[in-house]
This record gives sequence, structure tokens and C-alpha cells, in this order.
Amino acid sequence: MNELLRSNNPVLISFVETLLREAGIHHLTLDQHMSVMEGTIGILPRRLLVASDGLMQARALLIDAGLAAELPDPPP
Repeated sequence: MNELLRSNNPVLISFVETLLREAGIHHLTLDQHMSVMEGTIGILPRRLLVASDGLMQARALLIDAGLAAELPDPPP
């Protein structure tokens, strides 16, 4: 699994999850329940992971959706 996106914005995370789900790209959201631990102040970002073989497709999907600025640099 590779990290596709890291964000504190729950709306962005939800939108990207929906895009991935509709495209049939399997993903995993980590740290979504950490807000309980941190006291809901939103300092711990959530991470979206995708399988290595779907990473480039997922990145292209987000770029097409206008979210290129949200993506980290591609892996080497």
C-alpha cells in the first residue's frame, strides 16, 4: 500500500474516498478515529492508502478532479 493523500480536511477525504470507490480503486483510510484521541481539534491528518498497482490510476483520477495540489510528490 502507498500513501495517496494526507489531509486534515474531512470533506476532502470523503470526496476522494467517493472518487476512488466509484472508480473501483481499493483504498484504506487510516487515522480516521484519531480525533477521539486528540480531542477533535483536527491536528492529526487522515491518510488514504491505495495498492501499489492502483497508485498511478488513483493519482490520475485526482488530477482529473482538480486535486493535483493536494497530492504529494510521486514516489520514485
